[in-house]
Amino acid sequence: MRKAASFLTTSDLKAEARNWRAEQGQAGNSITHSHALEMVARFHGFRDWNTASAVLPATRAPAFAVGQAVKGKYLKQPFTGSITGMSILGGGDLFQVTVEFDEPVDVVTFDSFSAFRHRVVATVNREGVSPAKTGDGIPQMVMDGVT
Repeated sequence: MRKAASFLTTSDLKAEARNWRAEQGQAGNSITHSHALEMVARFHGFRDWNTASAVLPATRAPAFAVGQAVKGKYLKQPFTGSITGMSILGGGDLFQVTVEFDEPVDVVTFDSFSAFRHRVVATVNREGVSPAKTGDGIPQMVMDGVT
C-alpha cells in the first residue's frame, strides 16, 4: 500500500526495499539492496534514492519529548508526570521512556496491599501507547497528552 509522501520516512522506504528484495529473492531474482532502494524510491515518485533520502525525514517524530509534562494511565492508574528520559528502539517506531510521576502511583489494585511507583520505564509507540498489555488487554502505559 502506498503512503502519501508527506507521511513517508526513509525508514519506511528501507523496510519496503528489504521486503521487496526478499520477495524477489524468493522468486529467484537476486537483486542488491541499493537496487531495491532505487526501485522503491522511484515507485514513490522520487527520481532516485538520493533524492528520496534528501527530502524525507529519517523517522516520524513521536508526540512527546524529554522534559515534557504528560498525563495518562499506568497499569490503569491515572498519573501526571514528566518525561525524564527517552531512547529510540529498533526501527524507530517504539520508544523507551522514563516517566517521573508527580505523585506516586499505586500499581496494585488489591485493597490490603500497595506498591507505589515514583518513576517507571515503559516502551511506547509514537502516540504514547504501550504495545505491552495487562492481563485483561489494556495497554500498560497510555500517555494521553501534555499537562
